Order: sequence, then structure tokens, then C-alpha cells
Amino acid sequence: MNQATSPFSEQVLPAWKRAVLKVGSSLLAADGEGLSPRHALNLAQFVSSSLQAGREVVIVSSGAVAAGRGLLHRKPATGVAMAERQALAALGQAQLIGLWQRFFERPVAQVLLTHDDLRNRRRYLNARATLQELLALGALPVVNENDTVSVDELKLGDNDNLAAVVAALVDADALFIATDIDGFYSANPRIHPEARPILDVEALTPAFFAMAGGAGSGVGTGGMHTKLEAAAKAAAAGIETFLFNGTRAATLSALATGRLHGTRFRPAQNRLAARKYWLRNVPVDAGAILVDAGAAGAVRERGASLLPGGVVGAEGDFRRGDMVEVHLRDGGDHCIARGVSQYSALDIRRIARRHSREIEGILGYSYGENIVHRDDLVVL
Repeated sequence: MNQATSPFSEQVLPAWKRAVLKVGSSLLAADGEGLSPRHALNLAQFVSSSLQAGREVVIVSSGAVAAGRGLLHRKPATGVAMAERQALAALGQAQLIGLWQRFFERPVAQVLLTHDDLRNRRRYLNARATLQELLALGALPVVNENDTVSVDELKLGDNDNLAAVVAALVDADALFIATDIDGFYSANPRIHPEARPILDVEALTPAFFAMAGGAGSGVGTGGMHTKLEAAAKAAAAGIETFLFNGTRAATLSALATGRLHGTRFRPAQNRLAARKYWLRNVPVDAGAILVDAGAAGAVRERGASLLPGGVVGAEGDFRRGDMVEVHLRDGGDHCIARGVSQYSALDIRRIARRHSREIEGILGYSYGENIVHRDDLVVL
């Protein structure tokens, strides 16, 4: 069926500067055995055109297990032992990165994550710093679950949800989910020919989840339900999700020019509001960062990051990645803000009142020039 007869009419994409593109196994596997460039090429052309337009893209790619099967010439099977799936993922990961690298002149960087890496705040900060630096260097990060060691996550096979978390991790504007159907329907169109296309979802209610079916292919382990879960997670972070058919060259060409043939899932609030809400409501750890009046003014009035020069000390025994309060020490003790600390309380006591460029010399390492970055800081 050509694009002209697609049941999903054209929509104009909102402007975006940074996006995560999730690509499922069904688009990369060659009948479940090995990898095929057939659909990956068109997806890569969409990424290339976006990069040429000055945008940034992070790819979350499935396919390592399928690639491993191809090396051993094994067909997919149900009930495969977990150890075998992990071994296949280990064998296939290099093949998967090689597939993506062949389409780009810029370097492709492999980033292996588990959901635990992103639930733990210290690992979260490390992962975000790495991805931000890769983007700053002009590399193309390709993220996958660390299937070889991630038993629970591999069992779920949930790169859809991982993509949503990565989108929040890198402060993306958009999450693109490439699948092998045209978009979200009121029922599974492969089973129910009367299923109607749903172009625009304002809010994901339980009724929409009831419409979602199971896994759609023999090589992927996700289904429409996990895609809706991913869209809901992205929406909670203020990120829009776009679901489309990655097997159609015409759909990818249209996407590159800002036109969507698929389903748009809208967030309940904008990205900044969603992040600030999270910062305001996540539990704080015991302890506080103590600042002088100059730093307090810069944080409250100019929305600046908190630098060590304006810090006078730290209370408690919090660690890097903990959510802590920021207190103005002016004869009293007034809480002015809260945020995620890039340094432990012990480190902050050592670098307080010093210049950012001195951090590495004092500590022997550096997590950046900020004690708390403005994106991780909310004024109270």
C-alpha cells in the first residue's frame, strides 16, 4: 500500500531540536535471522537529514539478539533459555552497532544501559553526562539495553520504555517510535479490519490501553501496550511522542520534512513544567548545601546554576545524585531551592568558595563546573 492510501492523514510536526528515535527489532531483523539494512537505510536518512538541519538525535535500537541469531544461523524460537538470549545479545551487539555505523560519516557511539542505571540517581547523572558529552562532540549515540547482564529487563524486552526514559534523560523535545504498523488503532488492525486509526491522543486514559494488543512480530518482544507505556512516560516528562511505520520510505521522507503519517501523543504539560514539578516533589535527602547571598540572588533572580564559588559549606552526609535543599546562610537558615547535587557533601566542603576550574586539582576528578545545574534546580 502506498502512502497516498494510508489511513493516517498528514499532520504537521511541531518544531524540535533534540529527539530520541526508537527502532524495534522488526525493522532490523532479516526474518528473525541476522540484520537487514532494508528499513534501517530509510531511518538513517531521516536521522541524517535531521542532523544536517542542526538537530540532535539519539537512537535507541533493538536487534542485538536477532543479530546474534544470524551469526549462529538460528531461527527465533519460543521458550529460549535466558542464558542463551543473553549470549546471543553479546554476540550481536557489535553487529548492531556496525549496521548503524555504515550509514553515517560521523562516529557512532555504543551506550549500554539498564533501567536500574536510570532509576539510580548517581548512575542517572553519569549516563546523562556521557550522552550530553557525546552529543556535544558530534557523535551519534546508539543506546540499547545491556541485555547480557540485565536479566529482568531482557525478560521484558522493553526498549520502548527505555527510549522514553532516555528521552527524559537527555531533555529531548520529541520521542519518535518506529514500528511496523502505520500508527495506533482502536484495535489490532491485523486481526480486526474494522479498526480505526487514531491520529491524535490528548491524554492516555485506560480506555486507550484497553485497545492495545500484544507483541506484533516474532523477533520483537514489545507490543502496542509498551509503546503506549512509553508515550505515557514521555508525556509525564513533557515530551511528545510520534508513532509511525518505519517500513515505509514515503513515511520517513515525509517525516524528514516535518510531516507525520502516524499517531501523535501529546504531553499534559510542557517539558520545563514537568521537570520542575518532579524536582519540587521528589523526596529530599538529609542535608543541605549552604550558599551566600550572591549565589542565592543568582539562583533566584537569574536562574543560574549553583557554582562552588558561592557555596559556603554543606550539612549532612548526602552523596552525588541526591536531591538536597539549598539554604541561604545569612544569620538564619532559609531554604531557597532544592536540586540534584553533582557532588557529595564531603566533596562540597572541600571545594566550597573555590573556582570551578580548581575542582579537579582539589578532588582529583571533576563532574563538571556546577554544584547543581540549573536544569536540576527549582527555586522555592
